[in-house]
Amino acid sequence: QVQLVESGGGLVQPGGSLRLACAPSVNILDFNSMGWYHQAPGKQRDLVAKITVGGTTSYAESVKGRFTIFRDNYGNVVYLQMNELKPDDTALYFCNAQMHQFDYWGQGTQVTVSS
Repeated sequence: QVQLVESGGGLVQPGGSLRLACAPSVNILDFNSMGWYHQAPGKQRDLVAKITVGGTTSYAESVKGRFTIFRDNYGNVVYLQMNELKPDDTALYFCNAQMHQFDYWGQGTQVTVSS
């Protein structure tokens, strides 16, 4: 069974940076795409950033220019570099991986942006 293990969340002040990591239990290039979603309390889970097996990236409008998704094929890890964090970025962040018709999810890592 595919597992996604996330790390890197925490508490940071506005304007600060965090890097999230997602390590799958299979080769990351086996997935059609991998991405990060976030979900704030009482809100739906929304896409933050995505990277396809071909390396094409896409971002939510709210994070363009501040967040970067990239992968380390050798280390088999997908990262989300988050800069210029804002209080509105506070949420539970989930790693997602898509393989054919299946969606896989990590357990989530909390990101809190507060002074």
